Amino acid sequence: MQFLHTMVRVRDLDASLNFYCDLLGLKEVRRKENEKGRFTLVFLAAPEDEARSERLAAPELELTYNWDPEELTGGRN
Repeated sequence: MQFLHTMVRVRDLDASLNFYCDLLGLKEVRRKENEKGRFTLVFLAAPEDEARSERLAAPELELTYNWDPEELTGGRN
């Protein structure tokens, strides 16, 4: 299976980065903070795809962290 991009909504950004980076070995390739929308996007890639992601479409995992607590109960969650 191949993919270019997938998004995971996270409640604890530091714990999620620990899991995906420290335990699974992904690398942070870029980060976007949006103060008006009150969220942070962190894009991760496998080490072998890290340099490629700047030049070509490479598989990435996007962590979406909403600054304000939100109860996720179903639907699009």
